[in-house]
Amino acid sequence: MNIVLPIHCLVVNESNQHNVPRGSETHFRVLIVSNKFDSTSLIERHRHINEILNDELKSGVHALAIEAFTPVEWEKSNQQINQSPKCRGGSNR
Repeated sequence: MNIVLPIHCLVVNESNQHNVPRGSETHFRVLIVSNKFDSTSLIERHRHINEILNDELKSGVHALAIEAFTPVEWEKSNQQINQSPKCRGGSNR
């Protein structure tokens, strides 16, 4: 497997926005900008990131939001990460 060498990488722990115990590390948003994503579909990018994070995903990560851009796409996006929607309460709805 080829490793993604990011131009920009940001990992945000969003667990505090969800119905989980204080200090949890279960909900994450990942932003990656890489030339590796040139000529790849969005699903291919997500699969690649999921493969890289396979061990972490097996160890208690409940949710992972991925934003994977080429450098050109990142520039066009005004270099802003999307905000996750508000938690709807999980099992305590």
